[in-house]
Amino acid sequence: MLDIEKKLNLVVSITNADIESLNRDHVITTVLSPHTGKVVEITGDVDEAMKFALEGEKVTLDEETDRKLLRKIDLYVLPLICILYATQFMDKLSNSYAAILGLRKDLHMVGDMYSWTGSAFYLGYLAFEFPAAISLQRFPVVNTVAIYIIIWGVILCLHSVPGYEGFIALRTILGAFESAVTPAFVIVTAQWYKKEEVFLRTAIWFSFNGVGQILGPGAIAYNLYKHQDSYSMDAWKLIFIITGCITIVLGFAIFFHLPNNPTEAWFLTEHEKKLVVERIRGNQQGFGNKHFKKKQFIEALTDMKTWLFFLVALATDIPNGGITNFGTILLNESLGYTVLKTLLMSMVTGACEVVGCISFAYCYRFYPVRMFWATLVSCLSVMNLCFLAFSSNHKLQMAGYTMYGYSPVLFICILSSVASNIAGHTKKVTVNAIFLIGYCVGNLIGPQTFVAKQAPNYAGAKAAMVACGIVATLAMIAIWILYVKENKKRDAESDEQKLVFEAIENHEFADLTDKENPLFRYTV
Repeated sequence: MLDIEKKLNLVVSITNADIESLNRDHVITTVLSPHTGKVVEITGDVDEAMKFALEGEKVTLDEETDRKLLRKIDLYVLPLICILYATQFMDKLSNSYAAILGLRKDLHMVGDMYSWTGSAFYLGYLAFEFPAAISLQRFPVVNTVAIYIIIWGVILCLHSVPGYEGFIALRTILGAFESAVTPAFVIVTAQWYKKEEVFLRTAIWFSFNGVGQILGPGAIAYNLYKHQDSYSMDAWKLIFIITGCITIVLGFAIFFHLPNNPTEAWFLTEHEKKLVVERIRGNQQGFGNKHFKKKQFIEALTDMKTWLFFLVALATDIPNGGITNFGTILLNESLGYTVLKTLLMSMVTGACEVVGCISFAYCYRFYPVRMFWATLVSCLSVMNLCFLAFSSNHKLQMAGYTMYGYSPVLFICILSSVASNIAGHTKKVTVNAIFLIGYCVGNLIGPQTFVAKQAPNYAGAKAAMVACGIVATLAMIAIWILYVKENKKRDAESDEQKLVFEAIENHEFADLTDKENPLFRYTV
């Protein structure tokens, strides 16, 4: 008790000398973990935001200034991320559009050969997810992902190959380089936005998958098919070349436009940079830490929420993997739409995704419980999958297929949870990677549920989608319960340790995990 009283009267200051590379392992002070009750050491190996916080004088942020700064961040950071995400989804769907524009015929695909063109992408994604995550921690995040984007654009242009084997190889390599994009944007979102802002911003940039689904079939595939006789090259090959070139241009734009962290932003004044650091204090995390921490890695692996995130990703992306690669085939062969009408109907699904994702995220402003909205969407998605799987009415099947477009709200919820509810940079990177491995495995399995002998209705694949939707809903509810339970437990704890922790100056940037930080609360 005496030790605690001494600590309550002592302000602990972290200095530049403490965070120099030679003193990185030096223990500055200790706190008790609210999760385990064990002693947690605060060392000089802190978040990158700590250095900037120490160098700048204390600044205050009023509401009006905060709103202006948020608008400026939105204006300079969000648009390029949104455009890139739309292009990335066009890249993924290019395989599906090419399938009905002659890809399968020209590459002599029979049986399940086309299914493997979808799965090959995610094999590469799976193999490279952890190396990509480590590279994003070790090197400047934006510059690193920009280089990956440029390379993937080049790989996409090379997809107009003469043989099936080469096409499969390129799909695998493409998946490897695309594996860095989503984790990079999760990190960038956490760097710039407050916890309560993360869900809507993640929903905005992720919803541009839907924009990609509108532009891919509408602006590109539809016109290529309509005028295919006037080209010297097959329409399906041109799809890959066009989307690849767009990707390369965007890679260079991201490299030169987006900063690696807010303190390097060319569009912020020195005072605004200090304000950005101040506005994210409440997140209890900063910009990141380049050093791999074994303790945080182990904590990520032993945290039940990590594996529930994985389960949600797996269960939601088995249907996603199937629909991404076989959606146009279902419309064309199962529901009987012409090629042109299939491409146009795909645009409707994209519009549904854009409107649905942003609308549900906007509803969060009025009832700020994102787990509620995600669970509601999950239940609606199961209903839509039932329409697609079990109805004999083609219009109802089409309605289920179209409205399934807003199902990514679940995925957005977990992405935003990783950004706002996982603290400690090594832990965040690890959980992000495990979640995206679940996404990857789900998308890898998805095309394999479409067995060639069940064509054109693919009853087994549709039933699997419904089962996966139910599993995802149950996992989402479990995460919600864990968040509420942990927050209540922390609120009921003694204030003494919280006061001890608050006495540590700039404690928000100590790079502690969500389980180590006594002041951390999960955003439900």
